Amino acid sequence: MIKISINSIAVTLVVFLLTACGTEDKMVSLAGKTMGTTYHIKVVRNEQLPTTQLLQAEIDIALELVNDQMSTYRPKSELSKFNQLGINQSITVSQDTMTVFKEGLRLYDVTGGALDITLGPLVNLWGFGPNKRPTEIPSKETIDRVKAKADISGFTINGLKLTKTNPDLYVDLSSLAKGYGVDKIAQLLNKYQVKGYLVEIGGEISVKGVKDDGAPWRIAVEKPSSEGASVQQVVEPGDMALATSGDYRIYYEENGERFSHLIDPRTGYPIKHKLASATVLHPSSMTADAYATAMMVLGTEASLALAHDEHLPVMLIEKDGDQYEVFYSEAYAPYIQ
Repeated sequence: MIKISINSIAVTLVVFLLTACGTEDKMVSLAGKTMGTTYHIKVVRNEQLPTTQLLQAEIDIALELVNDQMSTYRPKSELSKFNQLGINQSITVSQDTMTVFKEGLRLYDVTGGALDITLGPLVNLWGFGPNKRPTEIPSKETIDRVKAKADISGFTINGLKLTKTNPDLYVDLSSLAKGYGVDKIAQLLNKYQVKGYLVEIGGEISVKGVKDDGAPWRIAVEKPSSEGASVQQVVEPGDMALATSGDYRIYYEENGERFSHLIDPRTGYPIKHKLASATVLHPSSMTADAYATAMMVLGTEASLALAHDEHLPVMLIEKDGDQYEVFYSEAYAPYIQ
């Protein structure tokens, strides 16, 4: 483990750095909106790529499909239809949705319950879902009652069929679905055998190969203060995905106490430790996204232990007063500039 002290007021989520992108005639640049956020894509042009308009249409259709499968904001999505089921009722879903469900189950076990796709009722209770901020802090009795609805064993899987065994179960795949969207677009671009690309959706990123001039893709992890953003570190991921999670943007204060939007599924309460930001590299953007979320729940020490066990490249930024300390897992060493 490597530890470095830095001075800062705040740390924000990872963003991608589009510097020295090469000549525009050799690079396709696309942007749009999806999943309540934006996407940006850079692709090294080759003869197999369709026209820019056709490629963008293909990408938009693929992302719309992910929304139709896994959005909690679309009442007719596969996920919403599952959430509307009664006890022992079933629905047959797509392979995409089942893949994300199964990864959520796997990571629940790997993270010791820190990543829980059934956390929705607790998020809503604390005022970070569709419900408004609570007028008073929930009692322990209320938290325990709602926590019982967050039940990872509240459904069964048989092929592509999902059956709800807990009628109060509400599944939210947001900790994986955006990253899965990145992975789907990466797969789409791979079929055209391009030399390199960068795909970013709402800060979740996947890169492959090099830019048209042979230079590597470079990603900036921000270290902003209240006066504006600055770069904490520039990373060259190679053929990897990168995701960052943090607790410093979405929160509220009540009687001088700060309540983060990140809820610990194991306790039912917002997190209370010093970890302010977790950046994870992984071949899958979906998995990197979920690990980053889980590590914000686990805290620094447990996250470094998990990174060691799973051989994950991880950078953690911990808040200590007005200072921040940066911690790296052993597997992150090749990415330190």
